[in-house]
Amino acid sequence: MSLSLERELRNLLKTGVAYLGVKQTMKVLMHGKAKLVVIAENIPPEYRSRIHYYAKLSNTPVLVYKGTSVELGLAIGKPFRVSAIAVIDEGASRILEIAEERA
Repeated sequence: MSLSLERELRNLLKTGVAYLGVKQTMKVLMHGKAKLVVIAENIPPEYRSRIHYYAKLSNTPVLVYKGTSVELGLAIGKPFRVSAIAVIDEGASRILEIAEERA
């Protein structure tokens, strides 16, 4: 059975702990508290490289969402762009399983 990334992201926001946005994501990565980072496909290159850099330092997987930041925002039920999501606690979601499958 294939897990739906969008469904698990919504489940994550209902039952777990996650931070939205590039600044929050980088802050969490610098402190080594993220279990996973999800970024939109169209995130600006300077942010993409910084997130990948800090993720590598903290040994945190990065999952690229196949869609724009607008589509990522809509997928999680937010009426605004979301370029990055830092997962702190996955709650009842299976988002970490999806990240492992796609790694």
